[in-house]
Amino acid sequence: MLDILSYTCIGIGIVFWFWGTFPLLGKRSVLFKLHSLSVADTLGSMSITVGLLIKIPNEWPLLVLAIISLAIWNTVLGYVLAYCSTTGGK
Repeated sequence: MLDILSYTCIGIGIVFWFWGTFPLLGKRSVLFKLHSLSVADTLGSMSITVGLLIKIPNEWPLLVLAIISLAIWNTVLGYVLAYCSTTGGK
């Protein structure tokens, strides 16, 4: 049962990875494309990490650190990109 749950989380993560690449083909702005790509990659990577956490629970400190790092750094990167893309009225 745990193997099925683990493979399901990993599969959902891979689907998120591919789903995040589809907006890159659209005609929207670069920032919209980067935002959708970063959100999908974050969710996909976190889902894969949760699947690995279920599969190999002995490595929980490293995998929990990976989940926390993904959540923090991808959020910070999104804010930095948004800040750098604004002109600030100057």
